[in-house]
Amino acid sequence: MSRKIRTLLFSTLYPSVARPMHGIFVETRLRELLKSGEVETKVVAPVPWFPFSSDVFKEYGKFAATPKFEHRNGVDVHHPRYFLPPKVGMRISPYALGHGAIPCIRRIIDQGFDFDLIDAHYYYPDGVAAAIIARTFGKPFVVTARGSDINLITAYNWPRRLVLETTKRAYASIGVSRALTDRLADLGADSSKLHVMRNGVDLERFQQIDKIAAREQLGLPLSGRLLLSVGNLVELKGHHIAIEALAKLPLDVSLIIVGTGPELERLGALTRERQLTDRVHFVGQIPNADLKWWYSAADALVLCSSREGWANVLLEAMACGTPAIATNIGGTPDIINNQTAGRLMIERTPQALVSACSDLFSNQPEPVAVRGFAESFSWEATTNAQIKLFSGVSNA
Repeated sequence: MSRKIRTLLFSTLYPSVARPMHGIFVETRLRELLKSGEVETKVVAPVPWFPFSSDVFKEYGKFAATPKFEHRNGVDVHHPRYFLPPKVGMRISPYALGHGAIPCIRRIIDQGFDFDLIDAHYYYPDGVAAAIIARTFGKPFVVTARGSDINLITAYNWPRRLVLETTKRAYASIGVSRALTDRLADLGADSSKLHVMRNGVDLERFQQIDKIAAREQLGLPLSGRLLLSVGNLVELKGHHIAIEALAKLPLDVSLIIVGTGPELERLGALTRERQLTDRVHFVGQIPNADLKWWYSAADALVLCSSREGWANVLLEAMACGTPAIATNIGGTPDIINNQTAGRLMIERTPQALVSACSDLFSNQPEPVAVRGFAESFSWEATTNAQIKLFSGVSNA
């Protein structure tokens, strides 16, 4: 029996006990990969140094509350600290991140885990930092692009230069959608080193539940139609567009917003201004494993983002039998590619969302058909593609 491939997953995007939802999509892909039995992994997920763990400091307090080490879902996860000063953070962050993680990685090797390759996620600063680490230890590395790292950050000259240099040094670059690998190619990356490996959906965690049963479980009205908007409460997720659209939809339609973030107060004010307090419900952050109840209770998921690489919430909702309405961006057209899956908005406006909702409600797909569509997005193809790529790296 051949030895398992040993990988070191490196990314600031990884959950912890202090931030259980942070980067959960990275953990999910790793969890599915480990099910193959052909790979063993340790995770290095650095967090910025901060001295105080009080809730008063919000996200910074969570950095401090993150343990230096935890054994999470059967995987050793290390959280070394790195110093990220304000104002100049974007420019120096790859160097601070990479050099801050090197002592931790050296200990991992000294303790007997001499990995074959670095599996980095998020191109800037994480992928660039991974290149520094790879050079230090003489290891090959691959980087997965996930969305704003390529679509937004490369608009700045310095990050764009470092990303392009890193694509040349990496054994391969992975995009979670074709749009991301096309963007890397446009930046000048070697197309022969680009691979599309879309995210799948956990069909065991996200299962179809009877709509009435789900609403009873959550204490929601049994009649009327429910829209669900899931994501951090930040402008780019477009929750404000969903609220504005609700004011133009029939009175029997309500909106549930799942998530936390800095836009909560502004979204609450918008809800009051539009006199929608009885139709918009903010429920805060919901554990990933419990989202199936909310997806199943809804008539449609709405995602009005301005940017997305590959939006996992779309497939999670569909796996629960709920179609989605979303902006036509990034990898979203690869997911919502027929009327069973949902509708694409013609533009990112409240009126476009109203039109898409009206069209969907007039021809609502059966939940079992939506679930069937989601089942075509299993993790098997991505897992097999990773194993093939990683085998090539480790044998190079």
